[in-house]
Amino acid sequence: MKKNILLGITGGIAVYKVLDVASKLRKLNYELNTIMTKNACEFVNPLSFQTITNNYVVTDTFERPKTWDVEHIALAKKADLMLIAPATANIIGKVANGIADDMLSTTIMATKCQVVFAPAMNTAMYENPIVQENIAYLKEKGYLFIEPDSGWLACGDLGAGKLPTPERITEYVVNCLENEESKGNLQTKDLEGKHFLISAGPTIEAIDPMRYITNHSSGKMGYAIAKEAARRGAEVILVSGATQLECPKGVLRIDVKSARDMYEAMHSKFDWADAVIKTAAVADYRPKDTSEHKIKKDNSKLVLELVPNPDILQSLGEKKTHQVLVGFAAETQNVIDYAKQKIEKKNLDFIVANNIATKGAGFKEDTNIATIIEKNGSITEYDKMYKSELGNVILDKVKDYL
Repeated sequence: MKKNILLGITGGIAVYKVLDVASKLRKLNYELNTIMTKNACEFVNPLSFQTITNNYVVTDTFERPKTWDVEHIALAKKADLMLIAPATANIIGKVANGIADDMLSTTIMATKCQVVFAPAMNTAMYENPIVQENIAYLKEKGYLFIEPDSGWLACGDLGAGKLPTPERITEYVVNCLENEESKGNLQTKDLEGKHFLISAGPTIEAIDPMRYITNHSSGKMGYAIAKEAARRGAEVILVSGATQLECPKGVLRIDVKSARDMYEAMHSKFDWADAVIKTAAVADYRPKDTSEHKIKKDNSKLVLELVPNPDILQSLGEKKTHQVLVGFAAETQNVIDYAKQKIEKKNLDFIVANNIATKGAGFKEDTNIATIIEKNGSITEYDKMYKSELGNVILDKVKDYL
């Protein structure tokens, strides 16, 4: 059954970004209802949210109801989660002080589901002691807050108070709804004391000082797993090829370039690890010879002789003692058959297989569509989900093996 998210939209300049959040959540098959304050309607027309969510938007406590229900009570009961974004100082202050004087604040008071605030306001307002006390008080009462981003604000100030990115808000909401162990408590530390070694991103193989061979891997899957593992209390080392991604908080990153660099880094930390998750897209081949100088074009054919790179995952499988070893199979055909062969050949506990030619499952996507195949032959297929969500599915599986 579809889960329902109730959006509470307040009057901040960042309202337009929440349209993107609504769109992302709809694409993940959540049902959305929306309540907009009168001030929010000054920034974005309710018709925009109505079009994206395919549900009417409530804007006035006293407008003619669309159903026979007492509307704010019906919406409050229906919701599996309520997201307030952007959450202004005004709505935070109202809820902290028990004020219910419009449809949104009344519904927040009436709901028993998890309420998540995504604050957005001027830095001075956000740092105001009263606002901070209100936030602290609401956290004590069980309300969740997505910490705002820092940067240039609409008013021209530089500091904390930016609405978190639509991607970050969406991932947070998905984690609340789908991660059973973390539901209502995103600080669960069920992997505390465990050591995770994770590889991510592409490797590059030099042809000359200017050119190299690489692939399309963005590193997003490995970084998502590393971030979630650290959030759940694990000690995490991330061996990363060249990416544009920021190292997740609490994660130690080792930067590498070539497949041989990654081989050395993974083996150097392997004995330390309780679990190894290899998401990196490693170049299978490298040029036999690397030119010391730029190869000049002379209108003749350029022939590169390629030699195999070491198979990192297979070498770890041959060496493993106590470690849980997880591989990835990014294929474009015969996905399950190829993945099964890798489990046996590389001595894996399980493998995550996906068809990178499928829309929503490619290297540079924020989502993935995966099949997990275990060494006992068990096969579980997963629909499209955010990579952070799939990361938690994988971590739950690793936890079972540990």
